[in-house]
Amino acid sequence: MSLAPIRLGTRASLLATTQSGHVARLLEAALGRPVELVEVRTEGDVNMAPLASMGGTGVFVSALRSALLADDVDVVVHSLKDLPTAPFPGIVLAAVPEREDVRDVVVSSAPLKDLPAGARVGTGSPRRVAQIAALGYPIELVGVRGNVDTRIGKVREGELDAVVLAAAGISRLGRIDEVTEFLDPAVVVPAPGQGAQALPGRGLAL
Repeated sequence: MSLAPIRLGTRASLLATTQSGHVARLLEAALGRPVELVEVRTEGDVNMAPLASMGGTGVFVSALRSALLADDVDVVVHSLKDLPTAPFPGIVLAAVPEREDVRDVVVSSAPLKDLPAGARVGTGSPRRVAQIAALGYPIELVGVRGNVDTRIGKVREGELDAVVLAAAGISRLGRIDEVTEFLDPAVVVPAPGQGAQALPGRGLAL
């Protein structure tokens, strides 16, 4: 008798489905069961307002939690850095696959220290803004949202001089050759859990 597929909930972006596809292959190899990706749209995917104005990274989580608790999916995939740390009733953290590179990276024509005065550097992260501003470079930090293509596209089109992203996402998309600079994690400290994926579930045996 064939086994029913494990329904793996994921955001619908290219990065999310790429990362979830990687997790699906790990689950299939470990459990010997097929895995089906189920795309779920979250508030953070639809609303392009600054994350802080919507309550932080948890805006990517609520719709996936609802799908999990409604038994629309069996397990979901998040970037661990997007997952609130407080426990949530009925949901457990089932697994954390092997972590990727934790560093932040710059996509630009030059490292941050070599950018001209007034260069516009895009990031949607208050953490990155505070830490990069503390370096004292004569650059302007600009809020930016959107997927990796959108953000890098703003550099290629001249709207921004640089963007700061997570190395893990760039690597999983096969675009690591576009990185100009890897930021020292002792200087620009990564978000907790950056580079790792989290698999919350209802605590049921898969």
